[in-house]
Amino acid sequence: MQTPHAVETDAVVIGAGPVGLFQVFQLGLQGIHAHLIDALPHAGGQCVELYGDKPIYDIPGIPVCTGRELADLLLRQVAPFKPACHLGTLVSGLSAQPDGRLRVETSQGAHLLARAVFIAAGVGAFVPRTLKVEGIDDWVGTQVHYQQLSAGVDVTGLQVVVHGGDEPAVARAVDLARRGDAAGVTLLHRRDVFQAPDALLAELQQLRDAGRIAVVAAQITGVEVANGRLAALRVADAEGQPHNLPLDVLLAVLGISPRLGPIADWGIALERKQLVVDTASFRTSVPSIYAVGDINTYPGKRKLILCGFHEATLAAFGAAEAIKGDKVALQYTTTSPRLHQLLGVAPVGY
Repeated sequence: MQTPHAVETDAVVIGAGPVGLFQVFQLGLQGIHAHLIDALPHAGGQCVELYGDKPIYDIPGIPVCTGRELADLLLRQVAPFKPACHLGTLVSGLSAQPDGRLRVETSQGAHLLARAVFIAAGVGAFVPRTLKVEGIDDWVGTQVHYQQLSAGVDVTGLQVVVHGGDEPAVARAVDLARRGDAAGVTLLHRRDVFQAPDALLAELQQLRDAGRIAVVAAQITGVEVANGRLAALRVADAEGQPHNLPLDVLLAVLGISPRLGPIADWGIALERKQLVVDTASFRTSVPSIYAVGDINTYPGKRKLILCGFHEATLAAFGAAEAIKGDKVALQYTTTSPRLHQLLGVAPVGY
């Protein structure tokens, strides 16, 4: 079988959380273009996914910001360097090439040929928690979706079941009911109790009272298929009584969990599921692979965003030296006309 054509690039950054975004920025300052890959459908990593609206107090020059605001600021900082972004994408394979470059394969079928790879995957790739129901995997991507509806899915005139009991599930159900294009919206959870802000719960109750959302307290036990389609969920209520819940689309919003995934198979030295690095450049035991942020380990390691920023800076310098063949990595200063040009700011006082 012919090997698919690979897109050549200077670097690949795996992980679009704050440290991964800052890694792209630091590489850009060194003149190194990067492709950015993340399993989540948006940038920001766990800062956005787990505490997007909670305050962060330890970012220099920013007295307080939320995780979502920090991600937005970093995206603005990165924008001048125009990284190629692959979101909602997992890295499915990585292999060293005879010329020393690294071939990166993704779950979306992309093949990238990079001179350096930077792993900034935090505690691992965040992937949706899935349903353990026999037969349901056959419909993933068509009638069954996790965390959010896949791009291009039209629910107009369809019966939609949202499964989950936390804020994201309630928010998805409320949004679908508010839009009004689905024929019906059902919120399915094992209990008629939901963990969400009071304002969102009040809106849910209003929609229930208006007959625009139905709530079913039950657990999924199986699926019913008819005419080659998923037709219903088999569920059992609190008393164990079985019945069928008809549907056209199931959106399971069950949260996410970190997974080290294929990184564990890349031959990189590991210690307690973390990547061992040299703190001079944050290279791993595999040439041209660097690890920054919570994914790495070394004596005195601190799991702080600021530590990750420091590591990303040193990793960028190390990569610039290796890629460019210079003894000293190219560094821009605050008075550099080139830096002003890249960032679109006017020089001040020079």
